[in-house]
Amino acid sequence: MTYDLLIRNARVLDGTGAAPFRGDVAVCGERIVAIGDLGDAAARTLIDAGGRYLAPGFIDVHTHDDTNVIRTPAMLPKLSQGVTTVVVGNCGISASPVTLEDEVPDPMNLLGRVEDFRYPSFAAYAEAVDAATPSVNVAALVGHTSLRSQAMDDFARPAGNAEIDTMERLLRRALAEGALGLSSGLAYRNAFHAPTAEMTPLVAAVGEAGGVYTTHLRDEFAGLPGAMDEAFATARQGRVPLVISHLKCAGAGNWGGAPPALAKLEDAARGQRAHCDCYPYTAGSSTLDLGQVTDEIEITITWSEPHPEQARRPLKAIAEEWNLSLREAAERLQPAGAVYHNMSEDDMRRVLAHPLSMVGSDGLPNDPHPHPRLWGAFPRVLARYSRDLGLMPLAEAVRKMTSLSAANFDLVDRGEIREGAYADLTLFDLATLEDTADYATPVAPARGIELVVVNGTIAYRQGAATGERSGRMLRRTQRIANSLTPHSMEESP
Repeated sequence: MTYDLLIRNARVLDGTGAAPFRGDVAVCGERIVAIGDLGDAAARTLIDAGGRYLAPGFIDVHTHDDTNVIRTPAMLPKLSQGVTTVVVGNCGISASPVTLEDEVPDPMNLLGRVEDFRYPSFAAYAEAVDAATPSVNVAALVGHTSLRSQAMDDFARPAGNAEIDTMERLLRRALAEGALGLSSGLAYRNAFHAPTAEMTPLVAAVGEAGGVYTTHLRDEFAGLPGAMDEAFATARQGRVPLVISHLKCAGAGNWGGAPPALAKLEDAARGQRAHCDCYPYTAGSSTLDLGQVTDEIEITITWSEPHPEQARRPLKAIAEEWNLSLREAAERLQPAGAVYHNMSEDDMRRVLAHPLSMVGSDGLPNDPHPHPRLWGAFPRVLARYSRDLGLMPLAEAVRKMTSLSAANFDLVDRGEIREGAYADLTLFDLATLEDTADYATPVAPARGIELVVVNGTIAYRQGAATGERSGRMLRRTQRIANSLTPHSMEESP
């Protein structure tokens, strides 16, 4: 037969954590149809991999690309990293089911302006994604803060019973229309006042539908252990798989906390499905949060609505120039965004290497001066932490960004190179692979990503997008069995 696409002479990393093997991979339509020594088979498009590595397309499980997949469907920051699927709706903020008329609540403003929140139902959002035809696949969570924005006129309190009922109704409809599950961002001021009693019925609805619950914990600083316990208990009661978003030990006083935090995650995973995601940097980025303003760490302003001229400057320098305290300067800059250098390298490496962690960029595409993770997270894991530092084998690094991610978010037939799987593929040259984005020049594509295939279509080749976009909305199609069967370290290679 004549294949549509044939990639010859590749070192195949199948995504499962198995060692690479030499072989050819053939594609017909959207699916992988043959793997191995395919001899003199013919193909409409033939690619000689030249011994470079071929992996499943990377799955970015932690993104804030909700509106960008519609407004900027080329999605070059992700495509140029080898990412073929993004999970949106993280940290409690999602573009649907939401309509807004006035100011965008923090941190929903990370996703766009008032006019970008125009999807009263998940179905309306999904249809808009399909119509935009982004270059990558999109799977979406529903954000708890976004639900609050549709049910409450005051965020600085717990929701009442009628408001919880409204949120639950919106959530159940979204789940029925294909949402993956629910996310929360309980550390943010517009969700912090939500008690466990508010979250319990929402998480239970996710469990009934067979979805997943992800959470930006209520406290990533000194209160991390208690916040983790809260998340485990809420997910266990709702009988739902849990993903802790960007697990970290933030704040200089908490450095060294990764071992007990990971031990807590392991212990929970013996009795329930529990994982985390991690980005390979020691700085985080979000809106400018007064609760994180301290002189113990470096804080750089990335944008400010009232003072745009202060972008890309240290908060300390701005405060000195204005003859104000750090907090007073931060108050004057708001609403604003910031990069916080608040983690230790050792803690980050421990979380990144752990078999229960996945890779997620947490990039902020609407930030005019973004954190470099938006453009560099995935190549950085492979090149710096696997190839150069030997933190984990290459096959394990790929597993963390492919099959493990697909399994935890129920992305059917994604995340593996096998016959019958969707042809989402990334070819990279490990010798030249490098993330080039840094804090000074954050908008910069990686080197060494040679080819990216999305649903059988070549979307990126030799450093440039082809203009062929074949991504789609991935609606949840299979019910996950949410029993409390132990699900601990079996994924470890």
